Amino acid sequence: MSSRAEGPEGELTSSGGAVKSADRLMTLLEHLADTGEATFSAIAAALKMPNSSAHQLLRTAHRRGFVEFDESTRTYRLGLRLWEVAQSFAGNLDLPGTAQPLMTALSDETGETVQLARLDGLENVYLAIAESKQPMKLVSTVGARLPAHTTGVGKVLLSGLTEEQLGTRLEGATLERFTRNTLTSIPDLLVELRRIRKQGYGEDNEEYVVGCRCVAMAVRGGNGVAVAAMSVSIPTPRFNRTIARDVRLALTRTVAEVERRLGGRTAS
Repeated sequence: MSSRAEGPEGELTSSGGAVKSADRLMTLLEHLADTGEATFSAIAAALKMPNSSAHQLLRTAHRRGFVEFDESTRTYRLGLRLWEVAQSFAGNLDLPGTAQPLMTALSDETGETVQLARLDGLENVYLAIAESKQPMKLVSTVGARLPAHTTGVGKVLLSGLTEEQLGTRLEGATLERFTRNTLTSIPDLLVELRRIRKQGYGEDNEEYVVGCRCVAMAVRGGNGVAVAAMSVSIPTPRFNRTIARDVRLALTRTVAEVERRLGGRTAS
């Protein structure tokens, strides 16, 4: 006699009442949490399911942002949407927890607001913030989203994509203008991204809001791929090239230490 029954929406359930597709999704997320990343074949084997079913499950999870796909390694990993849903649970990601005390120290050193962000499509999502103690400062919130083409962290993260990945994301995109300095032409943005790759850091020249500049750098994992970006935001009245240089040096040291603590590159 079969131990399976129909659920309220026609889903196959086990005798324990678990919805089969939901159980498979939980198993997928747990597997990626344990492994960090996995190929399609490894996932299908771990879930003990046919390739066609595994493909449908991954496609759905990827479309909803719960799973990300790295085209360079052909592997899947947990997606940013999972972090957003789990924001109320402290410690759900190592990156913000590792970076936060170092960001606070950097904010104290520079006197400015420090932010950490990841890329989601054509937006950067803020994971952690160390706010300046000065009266005039950038004010932001964890979980906020901004168009990546308008921010230092966003442009740094976009610069870490391959030309093919950029082409896919930017195809048909409209780059909204926020200030007279916003890059609204895709060719101009691509030129800027190549410049960022070459010099190793990016800047926001009042491209999202008038009165605020920033310096940003990628935070890279052990494989050299950017997992996030960190920035120091400076009100324009306090900004000059000497300040920018000093901030960039301090930011370089902080990013290197975050990477070291994450098990990535060795801090210099």
